[in-house]
Amino acid sequence: MQYLAEGLRLPTNGLDYTILAIYFVVVLGIGFAARASVRTSLDFFLSGRSLPAWVTGLAFVAANLGATEILGMAATGAQYGVAVVHWYWIGAIPAMVFLGLVMMPFYYRSKVRSVPEYLLQRFDKSAHLLSSILFAFAAILIAGVNLYALSIVVEALLGWPQWVAIVVAGLFVLIYITIGGLSSAIYNEVLQFFVILAALIPLTVLGLKRVGGWDGLTGSLEKSHGEDFLSAWGGTGIGDANPLGANWLTIILGLGFVLSFGYWTTNFAEVQRALSAKNLSAARRTPLIAAYPKIFIVFAVMIPGLVAAAVFPEIGTPGSDLTYNDAIPLLMQELLPNGVLGIAVTGLLAAFMAGMAANVSSFNTVFTTDIWARYVVKDKPDAYYLRFGRVITAVGVLASIGTAFIAASFSNIMTYLQTLFSFFNVPMFVVFIIGMFWKRASMKSGVWGLVAGTTAAMVNYFVIYKQGIIDIPTDQGANFVSAIVGFVAGAVVMVAVTLFTAPRPEAELAGLVYGTESPDADEVPEEGDSAWYRSPALLGWGAIVLAALCYLPYSL
Repeated sequence: MQYLAEGLRLPTNGLDYTILAIYFVVVLGIGFAARASVRTSLDFFLSGRSLPAWVTGLAFVAANLGATEILGMAATGAQYGVAVVHWYWIGAIPAMVFLGLVMMPFYYRSKVRSVPEYLLQRFDKSAHLLSSILFAFAAILIAGVNLYALSIVVEALLGWPQWVAIVVAGLFVLIYITIGGLSSAIYNEVLQFFVILAALIPLTVLGLKRVGGWDGLTGSLEKSHGEDFLSAWGGTGIGDANPLGANWLTIILGLGFVLSFGYWTTNFAEVQRALSAKNLSAARRTPLIAAYPKIFIVFAVMIPGLVAAAVFPEIGTPGSDLTYNDAIPLLMQELLPNGVLGIAVTGLLAAFMAGMAANVSSFNTVFTTDIWARYVVKDKPDAYYLRFGRVITAVGVLASIGTAFIAASFSNIMTYLQTLFSFFNVPMFVVFIIGMFWKRASMKSGVWGLVAGTTAAMVNYFVIYKQGIIDIPTDQGANFVSAIVGFVAGAVVMVAVTLFTAPRPEAELAGLVYGTESPDADEVPEEGDSAWYRSPALLGWGAIVLAALCYLPYSL
């Protein structure tokens, strides 16, 4: 990530710092309040599976409101224009609906504590161990992205030294997760969701007012950037040149299917929130409830990016010290009065802390239950794993501080994260999707699918793309291609290995493969869960229809 422009120092005063201090006190208070509910390792890692759907739903979407959402997506809007909507209405909503309607019953009924644990039940120990290691490694890398981005922003905006920002944010996340476990993280994410919106909405409204409303904004951008800048699909024909460096086919397959489904359906940092719900109905509704605010959050990050492109035409141009990553800070400096400025700074910090907390809490669960308790120290009392979970949380935060500086080698945090997703989430997705829908898939095919998918994605990115064997215009386009290559390679290898190895006995696949009867198939939902407005099918299809309707004005 590039450093923000040297001149970006916000005129903060005592009122702004008071708002920031109050937020940190509330965060720690929630952590201490949640401590009373943590008595077992299940309480610590999955909130005792006791939370209502509206809480887990808001936490689900807040866990994703990290560095990519606030700075990365606004930067993408300033650079690529309206095309940023692809990451939401194609790259998120369908996958979130698929998770709620199709995949959550497999996860929740199998009583797994983590996403990799499902692979242990469906395939074997080798697939489980490899997926656990890959996920734990990726979680620490992604948590480091949030810490690094936070430190750069705070240093530029408030003048704090980078190491101070890293240590302060890491310390607060460490305290409230270690004390209150996942419940603390989730309830803080609900708070952070509203704080983030309180920061973005005034920025969006005042930004539009500055440029003369939506008509003034579109008129200005059409003159300076052309018509395609205001169209989601403009210039994406096969063979056409466009800033995104991707055509409609790679957008739909690479982003809309492989990267999107790979992230939302297998990323335990998200799925963990649904697994903490009080019953299966609430677990299924968690990503569906989250899909509705997700549909509209795009406006709160896209519009500030577009406004920045209109108000600061030099942003991102050669010779300028302003990068696209400066979009949000520039508008904060230009538009927000004191008090509102304090809320905005608090919202940025909340966004980064939410992203980091989601990855750290998922890391401690996977490392403790899937690696340590399964393969290193077995059959200890539950209290031992509760204590170990708290210790490994501290280790995870310290490791995140170290990996924060790996992000420095990438010029754009969005590119870095999409690269990680193509390496780690996509191969896991292909193994899950084939394992869930093909009974014949053998036990050994899981681990080899993971190996092949991860290797192929890395080879495509580091060798074929970076060495210039095939010309791909941008890093973002290369990530889409890597995702497709990783998915195809994993699927082909899984099919090939299955043809030469024995399948798992069908009796052992009950509830793990689509079309097999679950042991809990006759379970009765809790009272009230059968109400029509709580129907997962209605929620899911409603979200897809609403997202499609929002797409229409930008598809012309």
